[in-house]
Amino acid sequence: MKKILAILLAAMMLLALAACGTTNDTTTEPPAATDPAETEPAATEPADDTAGETYVVGICQQMTHVALDAATQGFKDALAELLGADAVTYEEGNAGGDQNNCVTIVDGLVSEGVDLILANATWPLQAAASATGEIPVLGTSITDYATALNLEDWTGTIGNNISGTSDLAPLDEQAAMIQELFPDAETVGLLYCSGEANSVYQIETIRGYLEDMGYTCEAYAFTDVNDLSSVTQTACDGSDVIYIPTDNTAAANTETIANVVLAAGVPVVAGESGICSGCGVATLSIDYYDLGYTTGEMAAKILTGEADVTTMAVQYAPNVTKMYNAANCEALGLTMPEDYVAIEG
Repeated sequence: MKKILAILLAAMMLLALAACGTTNDTTTEPPAATDPAETEPAATEPADDTAGETYVVGICQQMTHVALDAATQGFKDALAELLGADAVTYEEGNAGGDQNNCVTIVDGLVSEGVDLILANATWPLQAAASATGEIPVLGTSITDYATALNLEDWTGTIGNNISGTSDLAPLDEQAAMIQELFPDAETVGLLYCSGEANSVYQIETIRGYLEDMGYTCEAYAFTDVNDLSSVTQTACDGSDVIYIPTDNTAAANTETIANVVLAAGVPVVAGESGICSGCGVATLSIDYYDLGYTTGEMAAKILTGEADVTTMAVQYAPNVTKMYNAANCEALGLTMPEDYVAIEG
């Protein structure tokens, strides 16, 4: 009996050992080799250093009128689209047609250390040029930078902290418009503000074209709004047709001019659509909103470091349009050619 029990115990021990051996022999395959690229962090595109950046842009606008307002709006819209609606805050000043106010506004912007200055029209540009040589300055609604900044050997690039856009429509084509519309006229009165350097430039330039066409030209300069009406009346008395360049004082006071020229029956050809819509009959005009938008595109490149203002050439409006003022034409009994576009509003 003892032998039987011993044999049974030995058998049970063997079975237990066998079971343990079975368990210990069960293994798993080692992990499969992996591609090192799969274990490294995924490559990412380089971060945009300008993402999330915010900028302060100063704006000095010479005065309020349709053309300058449109240029400022185009400038802002371009920056909002290119940099984001919340990326730019503005410090704005409107000089109300006072040159001294331009100086005060720009000096304040420089003191605040804004990232860029928009100088909308000639007096703000001149003030900015005197106030800073470091902050980037972009002009817009500037007819001729060489005249505005008294530059010699003009090449199209200023070469310092200033660049921008020009509102100069081809003056030879504007003279040709006068010849097209008023071939029988003999005298052309040139009405402008003597205090605006770019108006002086336009008058001197278009005068040469008109005189080459056989017209007799007489310049009529007013100093400000106080003598605008009387000078306009004098121009009407001595002219068959009047030409007004892209003059800011005239643009801000078209109703005063209209009251005189319409009563006198003298048509006005204007340098831009804003003046024409108030007191003119026809114009060869650029689009000031588009001009401001182009200026905003330039500003975005400067702010983000994509471009250097010192190497940026002044840009010009790519298109000009023949336009007419339907109401004034009707009042003066004029019919415009079919390729002229009516000014809306």
